[in-house]
Amino acid sequence: MNKPADYQWSAEPLHTAAYLHSAVVEEALKIGAKTILDAGCGNGQMAGLLQSLGYDVTGVDGDDGGVQIARAMFPNVRFEVGLFSDPPPGHFDMVCSTEVIEHLYAPHELVRYCYDALKPGGTLIISTPYHGYLKNLVLSLTGKWDSHFTAHWHGGHIKFWSRKTLSALLIEAGFRIEAFKGAGRFPFLWKSMILIARRP
Repeated sequence: MNKPADYQWSAEPLHTAAYLHSAVVEEALKIGAKTILDAGCGNGQMAGLLQSLGYDVTGVDGDDGGVQIARAMFPNVRFEVGLFSDPPPGHFDMVCSTEVIEHLYAPHELVRYCYDALKPGGTLIISTPYHGYLKNLVLSLTGKWDSHFTAHWHGGHIKFWSRKTLSALLIEAGFRIEAFKGAGRFPFLWKSMILIARRP
């Protein structure tokens, strides 16, 4: 498989930072994680935050440009260029993957990668844009589907997940679903959904 194209990363904070970072930190505290893998780390914002809170963090991304920015901004964090078809760089208490899976042609590779990267009993926290009946209805009534699909965004969203379809993918890979959370905006119009799953 070829390396993905340049996703045009910059050092700017991600628009998802505030509402997803707090959920990941909360879960890390809850399970007492010490080692964390950020799978699809982009420009390193999540990994940098977790490292600043005392976690031993590794970030992996297929985009060399993003990894170079991450290394420059967060020199005390280990960042690697790698694909989800590669073996993971170790075994971790927790894996987080925020707003990544909707960009992938082969999402099952990410889920298998996360499973293989976790120690037995380890936790995966994965997020993706939320799609539920009420939100989809509002998008239809307001004529917002074109802007929501971001068709002109290079490297943009190509998979649109529901709680049911993402849960099925995780279960198929061997995960046990622990929790579902909405994040950002109002209930049932959430920006993102978060699934928390455990490797038995």
